Amino acid sequence: MDNAKYLPRIIDKQVEEALQTFGAVCVEGAKWCGKTWTSQHQSKSSFFLGDPAGGFQNKKLAELSPDVVLAGDPPRLLDEWQEVPSLWDAVRYEVDRRGAKGQFILTGSSTPTQKGILHSGAGRIVTLRMRPMTLFESQDSTGEVSLAKLMNREFSPAIIEQTSLETITNLIVRGGWPGSLQLKPEQFLSVSKQYIEATLDHDIYRLEGINRDAGKMHLLLRSLARNEGTTASIARLRNDIREYENETIDNNTIAAYLTLFERLFLIENQKAFSTNIRSSTRVKQSDKRHFVDPSLAVALLDTNQEKLIGDLKTLESLFESLCERDLRIYAESFGAKLYHYQDYASQEIDAVIELSDGRWGAFEIKLGANQIDEAATSLVKFKQKLEAQNAHAPHILAVICGLTNAAYQRADGVYVVPITALAP
Repeated sequence: MDNAKYLPRIIDKQVEEALQTFGAVCVEGAKWCGKTWTSQHQSKSSFFLGDPAGGFQNKKLAELSPDVVLAGDPPRLLDEWQEVPSLWDAVRYEVDRRGAKGQFILTGSSTPTQKGILHSGAGRIVTLRMRPMTLFESQDSTGEVSLAKLMNREFSPAIIEQTSLETITNLIVRGGWPGSLQLKPEQFLSVSKQYIEATLDHDIYRLEGINRDAGKMHLLLRSLARNEGTTASIARLRNDIREYENETIDNNTIAAYLTLFERLFLIENQKAFSTNIRSSTRVKQSDKRHFVDPSLAVALLDTNQEKLIGDLKTLESLFESLCERDLRIYAESFGAKLYHYQDYASQEIDAVIELSDGRWGAFEIKLGANQIDEAATSLVKFKQKLEAQNAHAPHILAVICGLTNAAYQRADGVYVVPITALAP
């Protein structure tokens, strides 16, 4: 690979550290997000199980002679290992036999059901999740505000170039796919549409060996797109399909398909936060639904940049999902976790980031600068309410904004940060 063309990824450091600690590292996540490119950057030899040459002879070789496949300078990359699930146990055995760290890097764009049947790999193989590129990784964020430092109240004001509504919309439609970075805006949508079609037409059969109803799966995916960033239940998705598509899918089928989408890393929900608040207010526990990248929702909604600018409600929802994609990746890079908050008193917090020591921050996400005052006021009232209940209040309050050119702290203590200035 040409290292000169490689754009550094946030997960690079995690892979390096894992190789020093474990015998093997498994990098899994959505296809096309850069797993192979990143893993090649870290490896000294490679073996590609998905190579179609010779009638997929690499796959056949892995099935018949895994010892030959594992031979090579370490760290050795085994790309798309899930094509031959028995390789997991072969790697685990070889790690034990060698007794050395950093022997293998496995990449996978789906989770096979066979994984872990013989041995989980605990203590030998560590699994890391890779996702599409953040704005910082794609060089669309200046990175002047570190989320890790912000969570510790280490902050310096900054002025950045004003971002236009057209630019934000293009970033949403393009998504975080490395292969889209050099495309023209009018080409962005075709990548996401092809991603969906390839997944339904090929990947699900390869994962299960079963011919699923692609039409029904497409109906569910469109419903998920209409409910992107919401806490829609399975019943709500079923009713949505009936209302918008005039079709019926039963709850069990929807649940089965959602599991499939999770195993293919198409969707990744945002869990509810409540464990450390100890408020007297009843807290809801529904996950917020997300595609792994908002560009997939754009493709399924059959919209584009021009249509989105004319539909600000949908654009604002997709912008929130873009920010939450980045916040999750940034937070996990320093051991924090992303949640959302919703209670039965009609209080919602778009994003909650919890540190390993229990401190947490409450984040509202707004597209326009004219929405900052309202968002900040809501955050302050929320914190005051928790303090009045002697509950565990947030350590910081922040508004993540799209159309603002300044990172600063308001007089009420709320931080305001442009998403195009944020970094891990």
